[in-house]
Amino acid sequence: MFHKVVVPVDLAHEAALQKALQVAATMAQTHAAEVCYVGVGSASPSALARSPAEYKAKLESFAQSQAAQYAIKASAHAIMSHDPATDLNKALEAAIADLQADLVVMATHVPNISDYIWAGHGAHVAAHSTASVLLVRD
Repeated sequence: MFHKVVVPVDLAHEAALQKALQVAATMAQTHAAEVCYVGVGSASPSALARSPAEYKAKLESFAQSQAAQYAIKASAHAIMSHDPATDLNKALEAAIADLQADLVVMATHVPNISDYIWAGHGAHVAAHSTASVLLVRD
């Protein structure tokens, strides 16, 4: 049913992703699908990585650790941006299309008042993607 599962990840908030990571792995196991962990990082030095190459290496290491932990086929897709907060939605849209994903599994927050003014990233991806989108609340 699913062949490519995309999981957007923020390596700075890995602890908050655990439930979504487990759901994505279970979906991959069930459907013999590949999981691609997509991260949007800053082209500028940050607390997470000093360079785009270091960010890409960390994301790749993360993907391989998930592959080993859950016995799944996994890859990483790093996107570098000068302003990840602004570019995130469009970058995810492009990655989902480029990777030909048919399922996106995203961690999400419990809706609050600001969601009536600004749509969350998950809502944006669901509204603008041809892939199925599964939003997982922690």
